[in-house]
Amino acid sequence: MAVGVVRPGGVISRVGVPQYEDAPIGFGSLFGPNITLTGGPAPVRAYIERLLPDVLEGKVHPGKVFDRTVSLDEVPAG
Repeated sequence: MAVGVVRPGGVISRVGVPQYEDAPIGFGSLFGPNITLTGGPAPVRAYIERLLPDVLEGKVHPGKVFDRTVSLDEVPAG
């Protein structure tokens, strides 16, 4: 989905370590439009002591990642 919506010269970034050996997209689909694909592991240890108690108490629901819907015009601010 990200490859389909990123603009030429844009960046696709992900958090976490891939769970596959090879990227599921071909090199050509990124090279032609000059798209950068980047990412890395999340700094979990930096936040776990502060956040884990709230998760365990039910104050934070880690499955809810997106909490806002914006129109196309609002994307830069979103």
